[in-house]
Amino acid sequence: MANLSTSLLMFIGIVFISQLLSNSVTELFIFHPLLAISEPWRFISSMFLHGSLMHLFFNGYALFLFGSILERKISKKDYLIIFFGAGLIGGFLYYATYLFGIIPPIPALGASGAIFGILGAVAMLLPNMRIFIWFIPMTMRQAALFWLVIELLGTFDISSGIASAAHLGGLVFGLGYAWYLKNKATDIYMDPWTSQ
Repeated sequence: MANLSTSLLMFIGIVFISQLLSNSVTELFIFHPLLAISEPWRFISSMFLHGSLMHLFFNGYALFLFGSILERKISKKDYLIIFFGAGLIGGFLYYATYLFGIIPPIPALGASGAIFGILGAVAMLLPNMRIFIWFIPMTMRQAALFWLVIELLGTFDISSGIASAAHLGGLVFGLGYAWYLKNKATDIYMDPWTSQ
């Protein structure tokens, strides 16, 4: 049976094919700051849309790789909370940058906010796991700090074409929720006679 990461990838792939077949799919479900209140489902629906095959490939690769790792560490329920929670928080933060006048009302789409939540959770639960970013080896703890700085700076760069605020919101949510899970697990196994 397919794991959650594979199931999400399959659904995202089906949605992308439907986007290729009809432009109206993207128009109906993309997140648009001007429609956020009147059509709030776009906060969720936009998470499954992608702007190009390259966009889909990089998000899909990250979801397959890091999502599969995370699934072995937490329950399916917590995995879905991280995926959808990070995606939503990322969308809300992106919307907030419009409300505060940081960016103009630029439409956004993609699973990146949700995937950054997964990356943040993996960094919190497996901080010493080593990965390569642009061929540079680093731990997940170092990578999370790197991503935090890059996406924070990118939030104020409207020329990048990247919804960095969504990435930042997703990453912080993933880190925070995994921290909660980590501490909850510690409490469960704590010796009751030594706890304060």
